[in-house]
Amino acid sequence: MFQRFFGRERHANRAITEALYAQIVAAARQAVFYSDWNVPDTPLGRFEMLSLHMFLFQHRLRGESGASTEVAQVLIDEFFLDVEHSLRELGISDVGVPKRMKKLAKMFYGRTAAYDDALERGDKEALAAALTRNVVPDAGEWPQAPLLAAYVADAARHLAAQPAESIASGTLTFPAAG
Repeated sequence: MFQRFFGRERHANRAITEALYAQIVAAARQAVFYSDWNVPDTPLGRFEMLSLHMFLFQHRLRGESGASTEVAQVLIDEFFLDVEHSLRELGISDVGVPKRMKKLAKMFYGRTAAYDDALERGDKEALAAALTRNVVPDAGEWPQAPLLAAYVADAARHLAAQPAESIASGTLTFPAAG
């Protein structure tokens, strides 16, 4: 009873949460994104890539039940805690953090809706356009967008082939980019 009251039950599998989140972060930090595909290697560029990989993870677990639902929620909470921590490391004041978090959450959910729609329709051009708008908003044209869109579609297929039980137990792999 006390465990539920204090939320310990939710964090009982901290090692699984950390393993999954580390795998998502590692996928988002693949060097090819920044060196070859011209994703800006800035806090915002890294947020975009982490958001994209978090979307792919959430997309994979959508519609699952049981432990997968819990894992998906814990990971999204972990993602936003990490974003908040990063804002504080960047020197954003305690007063400014909630405002920025609200803006970043809105950005995340807006992006996930656009990516989800394009993926569900199998529309790589719409996906490339959404990625361009979000990852390099000031570039106008981004020749590497189709490469990233192809990676996203491949990653979605790759994740779909992984059993939900395996993911819920802490095993997750993303394909190599490039």
